[in-house]
Amino acid sequence: MRPWLAVLMVALAGWLAPVAAARADMPVYTLTFKADGTFEPARLEVPAGRFKIVLVNESTEAVEFESLPLRKEKVLGPGVTSFVVLSLSRPGEYPFFDDFHPQVKGTLVVLPKP
Repeated sequence: MRPWLAVLMVALAGWLAPVAAARADMPVYTLTFKADGTFEPARLEVPAGRFKIVLVNESTEAVEFESLPLRKEKVLGPGVTSFVVLSLSRPGEYPFFDDFHPQVKGTLVVLPKP
């Protein structure tokens, strides 16, 4: 192995270990797009900070998680699972909806840190 490659591998390992540990500690929540055209849960409560929302599309149609105040959107085909990572320090209520089915709405409630 070339010496520069060994140095690069050690540097990357040192950088990736804290990133992997931080991600392991990140809270994870699930939001499901149901086949009947609803979100489950329609009101998702999370503590302020960095967290991951796993998006599950149980319907037979494409859906889109969208939130204008959060500036996030994610399209999921039928039966697809994906995720978004958010970092919110300000408690409050943040609406979201399915852009392909605008009548399907929900609320992300960010609670103060305990």
